[in-house]
Amino acid sequence: MSFYKPSFRHPNAPSNELGLTTKAYEGGVSTLCAGCGHDSISSAMIQAVWGMNIEPHRVAKMSGIGCSSKSPNYFLGKAHGFNSVHGRMPSVTTGASVANRDLMYIGVSGDGDTASIGMGQFSHVIRRNLNMMYVVENNGCYGLTKGQDSATADEGSKNKKGRANPYEAIDLVALALDLGATFVARSFSGDKDQLVPLMKAAMSHKGFALIDVISPCVTFNNHAGSTKSYDHTREHVQAGAVLDFVPMAQEITLDQIKGSTRNVALHNGDSVRLSKLSDNYDPTDRHNAIRTLLEHKAQDKLMTGLIYIEPESKNFYEMLNLSKTPLNKLKQDALCPSSTALKSINESLR
Repeated sequence: MSFYKPSFRHPNAPSNELGLTTKAYEGGVSTLCAGCGHDSISSAMIQAVWGMNIEPHRVAKMSGIGCSSKSPNYFLGKAHGFNSVHGRMPSVTTGASVANRDLMYIGVSGDGDTASIGMGQFSHVIRRNLNMMYVVENNGCYGLTKGQDSATADEGSKNKKGRANPYEAIDLVALALDLGATFVARSFSGDKDQLVPLMKAAMSHKGFALIDVISPCVTFNNHAGSTKSYDHTREHVQAGAVLDFVPMAQEITLDQIKGSTRNVALHNGDSVRLSKLSDNYDPTDRHNAIRTLLEHKAQDKLMTGLIYIEPESKNFYEMLNLSKTPLNKLKQDALCPSSTALKSINESLR
């Protein structure tokens, strides 16, 4: 069977400030199951990067192994990309980022790739506060190996064969908050109005930005009794802070932004406009975010939206005082210091 995309697009399709239509941001034809939530996330990614006026070749797409890690092939076909070893995407991204910090890094992972074999790497990329948007396409199961429960499957959630999961789920949002992540959000693959602005804000954030996206597996985890199905997610979702992303030179408004709002300025002049659904919720207060997340969980509610943001923080480059010039652009004499310089460094460490 062959797959191809028609070359025809609407002649009046809107262009961004670069003069590009969304066609320039598309990838290959998806081979995922029809209706897979991951494809909706890919579509949101196309809209977000196109709306940010980022040239595709300025992006590096990084992934591990799994259904989720296949999806970078389906967006930004002209971007750089690397499909790494299972669970090792964060360390590969760290190395690539050190070599060329001028690129925008988008990591796409899954609940197995992150919460099981990649848990150690996930923890340490948060500690490093690496400049990247880390998207978890979370469906609570291993879709490539016939639907076994993953580490994010909720306790008591039933698999397709009717067996209930006996283990407590790993909540990646709660874990990221506890480990000190500077941008933490959760969304639903079926809510593009929420997901696209979240992605724009995450890409503009200085440091590590996690977006945990509940993305139902239509083949193995979309049945009655599953807490990661479309129906269950829609019935239990509740937004903690609705947001709009506002680029420095462009005003964007959404119908869902209502009531009193506040702006949180980001380091580059962009901002996120927040509409709090309750007066006591402050997404810049880490302790309050953790407490509110636990309260929602106790009420069997899925809290989505921007859960926490730290507008100013030291990122990976600043922590290590790395050169502002990417290593791949440094000259030989800078990359290989003289024996005198090396001796001076060794003396300083005695």
